[in-house]
Amino acid sequence: MGAMVVKLGSSIVASDRGEVRTDVLGRICDELAELHRAGPQPVVVTSGAIARGMGVMALPLRPRAMEELQAASAVGQGKLYQVYDELLSTRGVQTAQVLLTFFDMSARSHYLNARQTLRKLLDWRVVPVINENDTTTTDEISFGDNDFLAAQVAILIAAELLVLLTDAEGLFTADPRTDPAARLVSEVTSFEELDDLAIGHASSPLGSGGMRSKVVAAEMATAAGIPTVIASGHTPGTLLAAARGEDAGTRFPARAGRYSSFKLWLRYAKPTRGRVLVDAGAARALREGGTSLLPVGIVEVSGEFDAGDAVEIAYDGELVGKGICNYSAGELRRVRGLKSADVRQRLPRATEEAVHRDYFVLA
Repeated sequence: MGAMVVKLGSSIVASDRGEVRTDVLGRICDELAELHRAGPQPVVVTSGAIARGMGVMALPLRPRAMEELQAASAVGQGKLYQVYDELLSTRGVQTAQVLLTFFDMSARSHYLNARQTLRKLLDWRVVPVINENDTTTTDEISFGDNDFLAAQVAILIAAELLVLLTDAEGLFTADPRTDPAARLVSEVTSFEELDDLAIGHASSPLGSGGMRSKVVAAEMATAAGIPTVIASGHTPGTLLAAARGEDAGTRFPARAGRYSSFKLWLRYAKPTRGRVLVDAGAARALREGGTSLLPVGIVEVSGEFDAGDAVEIAYDGELVGKGICNYSAGELRRVRGLKSADVRQRLPRATEEAVHRDYFVLA
């Protein structure tokens, strides 16, 4: 039986005062334990460390300064995991705490090591309880209430299902708090159909996400062939219903034409360090021919990056794709627009391709 990633948002884990919702978590842990016994093995991705730290320190509002957020997380992280460990151990489930950073996802070797560790825990029938390592993250590198992290973990372990539990019943046609005509969207088969919906960034006072980050997480996971459900963590039975394929919140079916795990990592986890503008012929070849990008098709190089970094590739103001560059920014500026023979004269040890097709994904 495969794995199932369950993400719990801050509003599910803690009250507005930062107190752990032990009643809600206890019920969810009942369902997790039932899944552990008979269904897909659950992997928990939890938010709430900062919220728990706020409660312990009696902070009235979520801090804004990075050092305060990190300090609150440091206070709350261990205490939050202890709650999960106690609730699940009393239900006969062994757990393990796993802290991940954006770097663990963006560095390929770390990414593969994380996969091996999580797979071994699942082999041992241990439920990983995963959170972002807030105490070492930065404001430029973070997962946004762990929605992105949950999708990455689902892709990492090739999960059968991703469930994002929040304080809303799912995705609505409008904000149900302000629009009485808003109705629940039970299934999304095309992300283009969401363009007309008012999907906001607002979150609870303790969280950092919003419905938009959950939709992006669903887009990421479904591209990997992983169906995703956004549903309420406050409604009993939601988790079991989602696992059984029954009506629960908003379901996003897996999409056809899935990418390899490497290209999904490149698309969603590898940060870009620069931008390369190409001519019309190169853009057409990348989009339609599935070819590599050669220096001759490059007209401009922006930013500073090293060989092995990811860069955006654009034409006429539109993003074409993203790829791992075989040249540094300085090298690429020296050979842009040159044919392969001329490139070899200037950089004798350079490879022919600026970006190989195997290390490129379309936007």
